[in-house]
Amino acid sequence: MSQSTTSLLLKIAAGLWSVWGLVHMLAGVLTISFDTPDAVAGIADAVDPALLAGPYHEAIGALINQHGFNLLWVGTFTLVGAVYIWRSSITALFFTGIIGGLADIGYFVFMDMGGFVNFVPGTVMTLVSSAAIILSLVAYFGGLRGRDIPVA
Repeated sequence: MSQSTTSLLLKIAAGLWSVWGLVHMLAGVLTISFDTPDAVAGIADAVDPALLAGPYHEAIGALINQHGFNLLWVGTFTLVGAVYIWRSSITALFFTGIIGGLADIGYFVFMDMGGFVNFVPGTVMTLVSSAAIILSLVAYFGGLRGRDIPVA
């Protein structure tokens, strides 16, 4: 694979991680800022919000806020990683894929497979991270591995 093809794949992957990161940062901020019932309804958007209304113990609110914080830092990490992937960093390629990928595996297993979320935006974001990981691996195994690509 040519260096220009490898570079293009990395730039596309970086763009996908940027979108993924920004969406998760926004989701984190909204999750923390909403009242607990609204935050839960925003996360489990395929569930009738009336079923999620009601008083929640403060511990549940703290748990939801922790989840929001995790969304925020994971999104921030992948956004920063995207900058370095754009610049052909192998380290960023793998760390961003691991952090974003593992976050989406949990989402897919517990939320998607549980039937608690709509296709947009959640499942779409899982597809975005999967595409970024696949493109990164193609770039790595197709030309990045063992090659000294200058950081530009």
